[in-house]
Amino acid sequence: MCNLYRMTRNADEVAKLFGAVNDTAGSNLGAEVYPGYPGMVIENGRLRVMNWGFPLQRKGARGQPLKPKPVNNARTDKLSGFFWKSSFEKRRCLIPLTSWAEAEGPKGAMTRSWMGLPEQSVFACAGIWRGSDEWGDVYSMVMTDAAGKAAELHSRMPVLLQPEDYATYVTGTPAEAFSLCKPWAGDLVIERTDQSWAARR
Repeated sequence: MCNLYRMTRNADEVAKLFGAVNDTAGSNLGAEVYPGYPGMVIENGRLRVMNWGFPLQRKGARGQPLKPKPVNNARTDKLSGFFWKSSFEKRRCLIPLTSWAEAEGPKGAMTRSWMGLPEQSVFACAGIWRGSDEWGDVYSMVMTDAAGKAAELHSRMPVLLQPEDYATYVTGTPAEAFSLCKPWAGDLVIERTDQSWAARR
């Protein structure tokens, strides 16, 4: 699953690349995006800032309410379930990124390995979004089975989209959008690092 990704281009560049109106004025975004933190999404032709992860309510051992957990990955085999169904049917978006990370190595000493596309410095994966009382508008990344080099790092990977499929994913029928939620058939590049997976910004 993806719990960390990079977006190293600024909002003006991203808006221009995707032909979107930049609605991110005044936003302060980091180059690395973690669950529960803000990131850029393209929704209805606009580049917007939302928090990464749908809030999941939790309770402690004594029944006391705890801080919600951001659920930042939506598996393709769960999209018809209650938690995701309405968003996938009505509120799909694109998540621009430059690479995503997976943990690699022995437990307690895992490092970050970054994956991306060799021919595209910025690309998009499938997302869904909704409003929330806790964090305002939020988004989640759609995940599918890993293929090719991605399978070396994890059993699942983000649903990567070809540029010619962006419009179909966002505005097509749920069935048309779901037909695009499949493992990536193209090439991928892996950048292995010695940076600790646990390191935070």
